Amino acid sequence: MRHRLVSLACAAAFAATIFGAPLAGAETSRGIEIPSFYDPPGSVPQQPGTLIRSEPLTLSDHLPAPLPASATRLMYSTIDSSGAATAVTGAFLRSSRPWQGTGPRPLVAFAVGTIGQGDQCAPSIGLAKPIAVGIGDEGATLTLDYDILAMSTLLSAGYDVALTDYVGLGTTDRVHTYVNRIDQGHALIDAARTVRALNVPRRTPVGFWGYSQGGGAAASAAELHSRYAPGLKVRGTFAGAPPANLRAVLKGIDGNAIAGVAGYALNGFLASYPQIREVFAETVNATGRRKLESISTECLVDTIASSGFASTSEWTRTGESLGEVIAQSPQARRVIARQRIGTHAPTAPVLVTTDVGDNTVPHAQVRTLALDWCRLGASVDYRPSGTSGGSDRLALHHVAGLAASLAPALQWMEDRLAGEPVATSCTDLPDSP
Repeated sequence: MRHRLVSLACAAAFAATIFGAPLAGAETSRGIEIPSFYDPPGSVPQQPGTLIRSEPLTLSDHLPAPLPASATRLMYSTIDSSGAATAVTGAFLRSSRPWQGTGPRPLVAFAVGTIGQGDQCAPSIGLAKPIAVGIGDEGATLTLDYDILAMSTLLSAGYDVALTDYVGLGTTDRVHTYVNRIDQGHALIDAARTVRALNVPRRTPVGFWGYSQGGGAAASAAELHSRYAPGLKVRGTFAGAPPANLRAVLKGIDGNAIAGVAGYALNGFLASYPQIREVFAETVNATGRRKLESISTECLVDTIASSGFASTSEWTRTGESLGEVIAQSPQARRVIARQRIGTHAPTAPVLVTTDVGDNTVPHAQVRTLALDWCRLGASVDYRPSGTSGGSDRLALHHVAGLAASLAPALQWMEDRLAGEPVATSCTDLPDSP
């Protein structure tokens, strides 16, 4: 894959490899062919939320129960963190269940949790084949579109779903900019705007939904939409275990089962922020360079297998962790600070969930996000679950938080889209665990 050959030799090498010219022939990633649909056009519409192309999407028939929807694959325009128009893919899932409520059928803009950095991991590709195995020059891969369960639940409740693949995941022109606040928030918002071209009324009530990486994207969209897309009728946001403070999250994942996802983040930030390339060119060792190159084409299962329980200190010349390298670099600190969620008040209610034993996406920084939003005057329903204790090196509390949040989030979203009064935790939150 042309954008995957990530070299840290120098800043110029980064620019050449990340933005290099396309190769001839069909694109594959670890042996899985990426449909030509995912090749962006030479010129992307400057208006965000513009539908670039669409095609019917055949949903998988290998699930325990078929998804209750018809599907359309999408490519649309968004604005990335540099202010440039870029193409993003995704899908529109039109529920086949009758809508029992009043007014137009609601739309949920869905952001998936961490799924990988290789194009083959794109969730819209996974709708046709949720589990796929491939072997290519870059190595083997196993894709797993686990968020289909949550999407199926929403569709069964009668909601339509607009799914984003995020910037660079699926589209074959650039690396996926994992946990980039602006890129993720804009991509989710613009997925909701794009489906207007598919006869979704402009007055349709919208909810943002996501857990983990998706929780961060949903939280960012909640903050950004009133300025970026004020015409969108957002009624509420579910942000489960959002990585709101990346320095805290980087410390949490270092050495645990999903330690390798730090490589997703670094690859994405190096692609988006040229000012930090020299810092890491001087710091990352040969092992780290090989690891970052491999990780750039991996899905989550691959990364757990290749880099689970790794320490990022193994990737640097000084033996310092990536978090320590960032702490010592003013340029890197500024880039990470830009990703902080909690500096702007969402204008619609937000449900924030976390497992208090989650030290992977640490629950403490999730609670801080809820507090920050409360202080800014937002309506926040903060719901911790589980019990504290342990390092969560297996990320079991993080997974448990996902399972525990699904039913409450569905009921909460139903109430918001129906216009029901919302409870706030802001008066009690300072004394909550």
